[in-house]
Amino acid sequence: MRVLAIDTALGACSACVAERGASAAISTETMVMERGHAEALLPLLERVMAHAPGGFSAIDRVVVTVGPGSFTGLRIGISAARAIGLALKVPVVGVTSLSALLSPIVATAGDRVAVAAIDARHGQVFVQAVAPGGRVVVPARLAPAREAARLLGSGNIMIAGSGAGLLAAEAWSVGVNATVAPDALFPDPLWVARLGALADPATALPKPYYLRAPDAKPQEGGALPRA
Repeated sequence: MRVLAIDTALGACSACVAERGASAAISTETMVMERGHAEALLPLLERVMAHAPGGFSAIDRVVVTVGPGSFTGLRIGISAARAIGLALKVPVVGVTSLSALLSPIVATAGDRVAVAAIDARHGQVFVQAVAPGGRVVVPARLAPAREAARLLGSGNIMIAGSGAGLLAAEAWSVGVNATVAPDALFPDPLWVARLGALADPATALPKPYYLRAPDAKPQEGGALPRA
């Protein structure tokens, strides 16, 4: 199975093409950016597909990160993935950003608890944690960083994601030995592809995964009364 993976959920715009079970991508590119995903994604996809033998016609599945993350970024990536899947008549599946961050550190954390933490602003993090053996320590949730640190127990932990520094500082303050995973601020598209290749299209739907309501709310003061 050949997979096209797309990630625009966080501080990067990335894509890769990979075969299921392969140790390396066929073609991949990542651009670090906080804004501008909409303008960057389609040219990036063209470059990635240009270096993949067979191009779009060889793709069997499209995978996209579905959040938590930037509301605008999520819409861009999911819309592109759905459009490509529709054009190619192939399944499109969603992978959460937290799972994509967790997977590579689960593989290297050893006896430490693997933690994904995304900065949610205002001292909060989107967090998920898994112990060695796959036991869920903290299910995906939004929490103040200090509260999240207290949920992680007293053992050694390794943290990935844009909220790793904040959560690590809080963890140390409550006596937890925390290590920040290097170069892991946003998902690796190859791991997005790997997770998506294993996902069930019937349940891993390509729709936004929100852990909190949007900050922007409709204005009610200027609404006209209905007749």
